[in-house]
Amino acid sequence: MQLVNRLHFNNLRGDLLGGMTAAIVALPLALAFGVSSGAGAITGLYGAIFVGFFAALCGGTPSQITGPTGPMTVIMATVFSTLIAKNPDLGLEMAFTVVMLGGLFQILFGVLQLGKYIVLIPYAVISGFMSGVGVIIILIQVGPFLGHPGSANVVESVSKIPYFFTNLHPVATALGILTLIILFLTPRRVTAFIPSPLLALVIGTLMSVFLLRDSNLILIGEIPTGLPKPHLPIFTLEQMKTMLVNGLMLGTLGAIDSLLTSLVADNITHTNHDSERELIGQGIGNIVSGLFGGLPGAGATMRTVINVHVGGRTPLSGITHSVILLFILLWAGKLTEVIPQAILAGILLKVGIDIIDWEFLKRAHKLSLKAAGIMYSVLLLTVFVDLITAVAIGIFIANLLTVKRLSDLQIDEVKAIVEPHDEAPLSHEEKQLLQKARGRLLLLHLGGPMSFGAAKAISGQMGMVEKYDVLILDLSDVSYIGITMSLAIENMVKEARRKYREVFFVGSSGQVKARLKNLNIWNILAPQNLVATRIEALQNALTILDEHYKV
Repeated sequence: MQLVNRLHFNNLRGDLLGGMTAAIVALPLALAFGVSSGAGAITGLYGAIFVGFFAALCGGTPSQITGPTGPMTVIMATVFSTLIAKNPDLGLEMAFTVVMLGGLFQILFGVLQLGKYIVLIPYAVISGFMSGVGVIIILIQVGPFLGHPGSANVVESVSKIPYFFTNLHPVATALGILTLIILFLTPRRVTAFIPSPLLALVIGTLMSVFLLRDSNLILIGEIPTGLPKPHLPIFTLEQMKTMLVNGLMLGTLGAIDSLLTSLVADNITHTNHDSERELIGQGIGNIVSGLFGGLPGAGATMRTVINVHVGGRTPLSGITHSVILLFILLWAGKLTEVIPQAILAGILLKVGIDIIDWEFLKRAHKLSLKAAGIMYSVLLLTVFVDLITAVAIGIFIANLLTVKRLSDLQIDEVKAIVEPHDEAPLSHEEKQLLQKARGRLLLLHLGGPMSFGAAKAISGQMGMVEKYDVLILDLSDVSYIGITMSLAIENMVKEARRKYREVFFVGSSGQVKARLKNLNIWNILAPQNLVATRIEALQNALTILDEHYKV
């Protein structure tokens, strides 16, 4: 296995251009996410550098660009505010420990090969929490956009919106509006050379420095230069549960975010990523980021798509992106200190608007009222409760509805056949044999996978057994049988035998036969009652009826 996944130098120009372009896009976003988290712009830059570098070096998606994202930043804003409020002296270090825990969980997911399962989340749930994150970003940026200090608390931000609008800072608001105009209206032929977030950042900052010097704008402020000092992990027993839960939430959300972006990269590049390696690489990156005081990161869809479109194909593009950001940190950090927060708020408002799943919001009620209900519930819970509760409840409800639908389909595959008719899945010869039984034979035909959902149908047929002299259980079309269904069949067979009815098993093989044998259901019947075909079962049943019941 290659030390660095699919690294080669045959695409050097494309990878360098892709990484450079991704870094240009990432710079304003990293600064904005850092400010929005409440820990300072520098934490966003650290996150983009460290997670971006190690995820590219150790990950499993060659063209992916990793860095701070909206969903991860929303969680970290809550983590910072909660832990610092409860532990003023150690809260910051504890928050970065949570970032490291998130990375550890991601490595664990990768080692346990859970990558293929993590993305198996219903789209309604993903749409709901992503839209909820978008709404959160918008709500908490209203204050900074209008010239006021920001807050990571959604309820607090919403309650202050009337105050923000009645006491807005005219110059800050104007800069914010200018930022949005540039972001939304810059022609594509211009953004092909300079990304609109960077253009807005440069134009707005230059205006504030040379034309609006005395406007009392809230700026990013002092940014440390040089490499950061390590933040060693710190735990307290009182906050252990909170830290573990938040670490698990960060790790899970980062895994989902990254693997979904990996699928996007695969679709564009016509390649296949390595899910488990990607999770391990993301985990290593987040551990290093937390160790050096950076925000957590995940695969960033927009930055990845830009990288690929410019020409990035190997991990060298992600490494280049991080190295360029490192040079900016070491030698150009002072230039970012004069950036007004209103400009970053405008950039984040655009991010929030883009994160909201407008297409699904418009069509959800037309596609399925249940899916729409799940999506809106997850959205509201994400905004007003917390992300992990929203996702957990959404997945639980979605899975219940899925199990109900699958159960209904399985129940439809349990067919009680007494008289031959056109809908019965029988051949002409089988129908003739069934006709000769004159209603004294019950044929239960089962098809497809039979899990606990179909057991209800078998239990419902239990009372019918005593009405017939012979029971034929046709398992020839069953591809899988669950334990609950197996036990339901066992109960039916035992009930039939208790009432001296003859029972035949037809066509069980593979997993079905093995499961019935392991549960000793196979041993209840005599060998001659275990037959391979329906015709054989019907013929044997008619012989018994002729001998014992004089049909």
